[in-house]
Amino acid sequence: MDDQSKRDPAAGEARRPNRLIHEKSPYLLQHADNPVDWRPWGEEAFAEARRSDRPVFLSIGYATCHWCHVMAHESFQDPEVARLLNETFVPVKVDREERPDVDAACMTVCQIMTGGGGWPLTVILTPEKKPFFAGTYFPRDSRGGRIGMVELIGRLAAAWRKRRGEVMLEADRMALLAGKVSAAAPGGRLEASVIDAACRNLARDFDETHGGFGGAPKFPMPTTLLFLLRAWRRTGWSRALEMAETTLLAMRAGGIFDHVGFGFHRYATDAAWIVPHFEKMLYDQALLAMAYVEAFQATGKAGYRSTAEEIFRYVLDRLTVEGGAFASAEDADSEGGEGAYYVWTQGELREALGEEAALVGRVFNVPAGGNFVDPATGERGRGNILHRTRPAAEVARELGIEEQALAERLEAARLRLLDARQRRAAPPRDDKVLADWNGLMIAALAMGARVFGIPAHAEAARRAAAFVLTVMRPGGGRLMHRYRDGEAAIPAFARDHAFLVWGLLELHEATRDAAWLAEAVRLNDELIGRFADAAGGGFFETAADAETVLARRKEGVDGAVPSANSAAFCNLLRLGRITGREDLLREAGRVETAFSSTVERIPEGFTLMLAGLASREGASLENR
Repeated sequence: MDDQSKRDPAAGEARRPNRLIHEKSPYLLQHADNPVDWRPWGEEAFAEARRSDRPVFLSIGYATCHWCHVMAHESFQDPEVARLLNETFVPVKVDREERPDVDAACMTVCQIMTGGGGWPLTVILTPEKKPFFAGTYFPRDSRGGRIGMVELIGRLAAAWRKRRGEVMLEADRMALLAGKVSAAAPGGRLEASVIDAACRNLARDFDETHGGFGGAPKFPMPTTLLFLLRAWRRTGWSRALEMAETTLLAMRAGGIFDHVGFGFHRYATDAAWIVPHFEKMLYDQALLAMAYVEAFQATGKAGYRSTAEEIFRYVLDRLTVEGGAFASAEDADSEGGEGAYYVWTQGELREALGEEAALVGRVFNVPAGGNFVDPATGERGRGNILHRTRPAAEVARELGIEEQALAERLEAARLRLLDARQRRAAPPRDDKVLADWNGLMIAALAMGARVFGIPAHAEAARRAAAFVLTVMRPGGGRLMHRYRDGEAAIPAFARDHAFLVWGLLELHEATRDAAWLAEAVRLNDELIGRFADAAGGGFFETAADAETVLARRKEGVDGAVPSANSAAFCNLLRLGRITGREDLLREAGRVETAFSSTVERIPEGFTLMLAGLASREGASLENR
């Protein structure tokens, strides 16, 4: 912060922190010294909006979001933008990972209004919490056809003052539309043919050259890979296994994988998996580890096992917090900008590796001019993203050495690069503990422990489970969604219960300790009691006694994180079989029928649910 910004009247005498200074979320704390008078989501903010007759400017993001950082620097740290925001609105900040219910409702509104979405997410609400404008990233000033914050605030202020009737009609309309999004009518029991349809649809979108589905940007879609592996195991359709293997191998070779410190970045900005969006999320590590474990089970290929174990090493080294639970993420940005921690010039390789730099540059595609093209500006820097384009056996033959000797030299070089990289400024870590994401990581570690026979993985899963079930359930009572800095808070959502049950079931299977099964049953019963839709089947995201934002949503589609209903469906089938409780199997049937009409229309959107269905049905594909 320069001296001029400290003296600016909009910032106060010495820019006093705003109300976010009392929050626990790392994302909210990142904005606590903004000149914007941010408030956390809550009744106090909306009461102020009603008292002052101002709309609410809601900004949603998360701590490791690159474009959230960009908008904060350009706009929220700017004194003039802050002055306009403070005069025109009641500004509110939300961490989407703390309040997925608020985020999901507002993202739905953004998608209805604009046809797209993303973060940072910007929504303007009436004091009654009804939205009338939505968008994502806005620069400070209008440019390139994109309206800037200064102009946007002026337009919104004029609409609120002069066209209040139109604004309120739009707000009522959007609130009504948002409430209908997840209200599909229940259908009948799903037939095995829906598995065939999902496989055919995925095959239609499959990238034969690079693996994955669709073009750039390209996302890992681990639940899709789990579905394809399970569909192949149940049906023998070789195309399903081929799509899964091609994608898993391409991702492991690409720049989306961190070849020095391990773990996967969020997604690739290109179709060939080379240029990642560099943040690392706990849920990606968990779900991708499970996919590589199941690929090893399906094929016996050692490379899948080693990739899963590398993911576990990254998580245990970088994301484990005091008490044994797991932090949420590492940032994309560090000193030098997005990806600076991860890229290498030829000179940096020579400095770290000496003569071995030539070998590493050959294996990992390191040209003198750099291969990192900034996805935002299109500019090519001098840095290189390490990635592999040729099999190790081919490189070893060219060098006239054994493949094992090549592997040993590359591992020695990796350790030297890791040592050099650790002297750089590391990306910040979002150290909050989320019950749902920890449930996924517990499941992955327990699965790895069982399949690979590694007791240390089971112990890591056990410690995390014990943390969540004690520290995040204060006094042995209600499960909380988030823990940070000594505080467990925010009553758990449906997916906290569903993912944690998943983890406990895997932990029970890995250890054969009946205590984990008992906890899984108890949490699953709580899920049914607090979240079940008694009329239509399935589970709402929020509990019956929780705040309702626009509407109680009931989501089934699997995204980067699977839906609570997909996970619950799989859990209910497993628990029903293990315990012999017919009521759990009936509840699974109610989830199935609640979403069946939508599943039949877009089966590739429900891949985890279909993975459970494949396990139940053992279906055969029509066209192998």
